[in-house]
Amino acid sequence: MPTITNIQDLRALAARRIPRAIFDYADRGSYDEVTLRANRADLAAIGLRQRVMIDVDKRSVATTILGEDATMPLAIAPTGLTGLFHGDGEILGARAAQAFGIPFCLSTMSICSIEDVRGAVQKPFWFQLYVMRDRGFSQSLIERAKAAECSALVLTLDLQIQGQRHRDLKNGLAVPPRLTLANALDIATKPAWAMKVLFGKRRSFGNLEGQVKGADNLKTLSEWTASQFDASLSWKDVEWVRSIWPGKLILKGVLDEDDAKIAAATGADAVVVSNHGGRQLDGARSSISALPGIVQAIGDKTEILFDGGVQSGQDILKAVALGARGCLMGKAFLYGLAAMGEAGVTKTLEIMRKELDISMALTGTGDITKVDRSSLVIRG
Repeated sequence: MPTITNIQDLRALAARRIPRAIFDYADRGSYDEVTLRANRADLAAIGLRQRVMIDVDKRSVATTILGEDATMPLAIAPTGLTGLFHGDGEILGARAAQAFGIPFCLSTMSICSIEDVRGAVQKPFWFQLYVMRDRGFSQSLIERAKAAECSALVLTLDLQIQGQRHRDLKNGLAVPPRLTLANALDIATKPAWAMKVLFGKRRSFGNLEGQVKGADNLKTLSEWTASQFDASLSWKDVEWVRSIWPGKLILKGVLDEDDAKIAAATGADAVVVSNHGGRQLDGARSSISALPGIVQAIGDKTEILFDGGVQSGQDILKAVALGARGCLMGKAFLYGLAAMGEAGVTKTLEIMRKELDISMALTGTGDITKVDRSSLVIRG
């Protein structure tokens, strides 16, 4: 086992342990990947203000997210096909998050179902919802989230139409996988991964399996899903979701200040500043460049979370200093999961927390809830 000191070490290990098509699904973005690269580059361009001779012996990275205690300002973002990165991946991620004391969000397009994950943890998790053309099915997912006592519903706003991801097409990524000679040879060199996925609880879309009329196998489920993205979605659909979901509501995928104002006016409990990890509109601005304007526009009305390129504790510190209550991480979570299963997710969280703690101390702050722009050096 190599020495693992940062998220890039886990990324490299994941790349060796799972098939290329699965790895690239997490790792890559849409079109020319301009926004994917901007997410990381713009975070890196923000400097930290080093301070000295300040007593930071007693430090805390604990905070609250949506009124609930969190051991650090981080949640695991909803990620599709998680159970293909490691057998029972959603369950392992939820268990690691629960043990660490941070929120976990389950995707609509998960492999393990809402019920599978709820049966494996004691603490309620968040559920991410896509509003599909079949509103009745979307409502049934909300009812299932209620029954599972999910503590928040995360409504994704930025996937009415799916952005093209060139690498997925070139890799033949599909559910079920499109079998090519290259794919077959790649999978043959990953027997440990294949066995874990094969013997996992599920190998299909767990939230859809047995629920969609006329879609009784993986191929027809995949076809049904592809037909369900709805270009007619509007703010009226957010109002509809709000009317039937009694719990905390988080709106994910806001990148524009005008949209943020509308989102806050819906009565949502939180807004996630996000460009879908650079996987939707290529050429859109980075999430971190959008964050300050959205904080200024609605920060006094609703809680703001940040998503987009978070791969270190320093990234968390920068986002919090710019006004986010906390961050979501997707890619970093999947790297850890693919590399080492549940232990890899825990390792990811440990790395993030240690980096956050040390960076906070060296900027002269002992309490993450008191971090502000004075901890930063904005270049350019």
